[in-house]
Amino acid sequence: MSGERRPFGSEPRDDLDDDLMTLPDQKLAKPPLYKVVLNNDDYTPMEFVILVLQKFFRKNETEAVQIMLLVHKTGKGVAGVFTFSIAETKVKQVNDFSKQHGFPLLTTLEQE
Repeated sequence: MSGERRPFGSEPRDDLDDDLMTLPDQKLAKPPLYKVVLNNDDYTPMEFVILVLQKFFRKNETEAVQIMLLVHKTGKGVAGVFTFSIAETKVKQVNDFSKQHGFPLLTTLEQE
């Protein structure tokens, strides 16, 4: 190191190009997605299911009613599709909320 002082970043950079490794173009895989599924039961009121869909999945009233009717008629309905960590969090939030309000509404997740 010489006694000569240079401002930071003003050193010659010609030799740096040889040190850089370039990687071939890599495509990143999209993370797997998971469906958050509401499961029908004989005790949870339809109005509560609509509330859950609006509160936790930001569904408007029309969407919430459509999903609730699907749950009622077919036994289950998809509330949303998310990455694993978000889906897992939504399932826990809804199940805890339902339990706190005395309803057995069960929310599960399924890989898409």
